[in-house]
Amino acid sequence: MSRVLVAAPLAFEEALIRSAARGAHVRKTGMGPDKSLAAAEALSREPGDALLVLGFCGGLDAQSRPGEVIVADEVLAAADEGHDPVRASCDGAAQLAGALSDAGLTVRRGPIVGVGRIATGQRREQLRAAGALAVDMESAWLAGGAAGRPFGVVRVVLDSPSHELFRPQAVGGALRAARELRRAAAVALGVWGRGG
Repeated sequence: MSRVLVAAPLAFEEALIRSAARGAHVRKTGMGPDKSLAAAEALSREPGDALLVLGFCGGLDAQSRPGEVIVADEVLAAADEGHDPVRASCDGAAQLAGALSDAGLTVRRGPIVGVGRIATGQRREQLRAAGALAVDMESAWLAGGAAGRPFGVVRVVLDSPSHELFRPQAVGGALRAARELRRAAAVALGVWGRGG
């Protein structure tokens, strides 16, 4: 069975993934572009047959709901923030999306755009209009950590235009997203093989 290296930006995400996939080779990489670039350098030297990014994201359209799983076809850095251009294709997106859907999760595939700070309100609309399905602050910059190995991204919507983080109903959405991230991690690592 292949040994998959998992990148989880936040400690909470790392804990959820470890609880769902005991023995998984998970590394906490930190939040934001700068920490992700530094982590990618370290990940590129770590053993593993593939790199899989797992964690939360923000949904960008009215259809998005907390707990929905987004499987990236590609990840890219927002073009209007001054970041170096980054665009990386993701491997196995159709297979991952199919397995997650078969497991009863709500799944969509599409591009995930990376930004330097949490996107809300009008910023979400700008990113959606540019063609992205979801937003995060790490995946595009972690892509270099694959270093030629298969690279995949599975993110779970934590908030969306109709369910913003800073609203009262956010607690229920956050709990649902946490539960679905655990489920998604177990399925995704089952598809790609689990490291010991």
